[in-house]
Formats: sequence, structure tokens, C-alpha cells
Amino acid sequence: MDLQGELIEHPHSVHDRLRDTAPVCRITGTDGTPAWLVTRYDDVRAALADPRLSLDKSHAAEGGYRGLSLPPALDANLLNMDPPDHTRIRRLVSRAFTPRRTEQLRAPIRATADRLLDALGPAGTADLVAAYAAPLPIVVICDLLGVPEDRRLDFRTWTDALIAPDPNRPRAAKEAVVAMLGFFTELMAHKRSRPGDDLLSDLIAVRDGDGRDGGGDGGDRLSEDELMSLAFLILFAGYENTVQLIGNAIHTLLEHPGELARLRKDPSALPAAVEELARYEGPAPLAIRRFPTEDVTIAGVTVPAGETVLLSLASANRDPARFPRPDLLDLDRDTSGHLALGHGIHYCLGAPLARAETEIALAALLERYPVLESASPAPRWRPSLRARGLTELPVRYDTAGAPH
Repeated sequence: MDLQGELIEHPHSVHDRLRDTAPVCRITGTDGTPAWLVTRYDDVRAALADPRLSLDKSHAAEGGYRGLSLPPALDANLLNMDPPDHTRIRRLVSRAFTPRRTEQLRAPIRATADRLLDALGPAGTADLVAAYAAPLPIVVICDLLGVPEDRRLDFRTWTDALIAPDPNRPRAAKEAVVAMLGFFTELMAHKRSRPGDDLLSDLIAVRDGDGRDGGGDGGDRLSEDELMSLAFLILFAGYENTVQLIGNAIHTLLEHPGELARLRKDPSALPAAVEELARYEGPAPLAIRRFPTEDVTIAGVTVPAGETVLLSLASANRDPARFPRPDLLDLDRDTSGHLALGHGIHYCLGAPLARAETEIALAALLERYPVLESASPAPRWRPSLRARGLTELPVRYDTAGAPH
């Protein structure tokens, strides 16, 4: 079943149909190879935690969808690993994304948001993806890793080329991979010669074994490919997921002016609102592809070992069997168990940070501009199954007055 175009243009109506008629169906992946798509909430949630569904591409059968093709120096990351390697590496980096560390980052995140809004000025029109939703997470994650300011725009361009390849530039994705590999090679060399107070310098210290991580033993060491791949993943995912979460949240609120007005009156509702906004229009339509290590039966369908399984987070989050009236944005909804940021041992490592950035971005925007409404042209969605996000979000804004 070739659903690529429909899933990009009308994802929620396609998911509705599939949940009712073919909750586990064979589709054509983004590279033209076959995969199995799972759409019901209970099935997706169970599969996310099923150890028989491996992320390790060594379990993939020939001819199936494998996802992004990366060189070994960028491919040895958490999205391609099972325990025990996954456990070892996640433990090393998890300390940088604890709730306590996230709280410490709130003030710098707010300062960055305010600085970006200062640049917009008191009134006008702007593309809020380019001017706000994209640069905010880039600054945050690059500051965390210690990436020089003069290389940040390059990284955004490379990431965009991987998320939604331009059909008119067939070599753009490969060129972006080559450029990123060179970038990280140079960055590692720079951090080794001049370490700083940043996460990447700490990870290099773990790799090189000088004890800066404050504990551990030789079993906690990173290989050079693991170090490079981890830096790539943190930067890539820290940008990709959060820019879409922020942009989608702003767009959704503009489409629901009553809920937008409510948040203006009661900013304390923002943390819960972020959860509902993530459920309603999350950043990742699909979880990372998985490969059964043995034949697996899902919803009565047997998926042979080695074939590719795609778990639809977007569909699960709009399954009426789990969330009543799922197409309604309801900021009072019980969103517990939503899957926008995953589930199980591969739950998004940076989820606390992504939530905080989205909450702060919305708070700063709504406080600054009493007038905030959509402008022309209409927002454009990325032509991608890997990411659900906007390429542009034109708005009109003003620090005074009332919305038209």
C-alpha cells in the first residue's frame, strides 16, 4: 500500500481509516522499500516496549526500510542500539537532561526567547519558524554542547536537508551528511585541545578517561564512533523535535483562539497545555523503525523476523479508544500516557528540556504580544514522514491592541 503522499498531506484522516480497517498494514517506506505500519494506541504502546523489536540494523532483512543512511562515525547512536550498549551510553549522557538540570536552564532559555522577540520588534509580520521556533532550540542545544555560534546556521541547514530532502536536489542529503561529519570531526579536535564547561567536553573526558564524569569505570567508556554519534544525535534530535514541538504548538493555538485566550489569562495552565499540544500535533509522526528478532504477532498480523516495523505515534495519540474525541484540542484533557515523545527504554532523553523550551517559548510569546494571529501566506507543512512540522508560520503581531 503506497500511502506516502496521503500520510504527508492528510495524516489524521488516513490514520482514522487505518485504525478501523487495517491497524497493521504493509506500506511503502520513504525510500520505496516495504515496511509494516502500526496505528492503534494499545498496539503502538506495547510495541514501543517490546524487546523483540530491535533498533539494531543488524537484525534487518535485506530489502526493507532502514531509515537514514549515515556513515559509521554518526551511526553508532542510541537510535540504532539495544541494551546493553544502549543502557551504557544512555546512562553516561542522562545526567545532562535531568529535571534538575532542566530547571537550571530555564532562565537562560527565557533570556534567549526574550532576545529573539526583541529582534522582532513591537509590531509587524514575521515567519515564526525562522525567527523564533527554529533559532531558540538551536541556541539552547548548541550552548549545552558548546558549539561555536558561527557554525549554528550551518547545522540547521544540514538538519533540514536530512529531515525533508529536496527532490530537486537529490545529492543534498548526502552532502549534508559529509558536511556534518567534517563539522563534528573539527569540533571534537577543538574541544580536545581547548575543553570548556559544556556537555561535549565532558563526554570527551569520559571517552579519553580523565575522570571528569565524576565516576564510573572502564566499562563506561565510549568508543570514538560512539562519541561522535552521540554528539550528532543530541544536536540533531535536540533541534529537530523541539523546533517542531514549538512551531506546531503555536500554529495549533492560532487555530484555536479560545484556548489561546485562556492561556493568556492563566499562564499556570501552560505545562498541562504543552502535553495536550504535543498529543494533538506531535513532532514525530513515527517512532524510529524497528526490526523483529523473531516473528511477532501484532493485532493478529504476523510480522516476519527482520522486516521493518513503523509505529505511528501520531495515530496512537488520536486513537479514540484511548483519548475520547481525539480531534478536539482540550487543555483540560487527561493526557497521561500520550506517546508524542515515545515510551519505554527509548523514551526521548531530552523530553524534559523539550517540554521546558516549549512552555517558555509560548509564555514569552503570549506575554509579549497581545495581538498574535495568522498572516498570509498559509503555513506550510514539511513534506516528510520523519517529521511533522512547519517550514513557515507567517503571523501578524503587536504589543498593543486587540486581535482583529
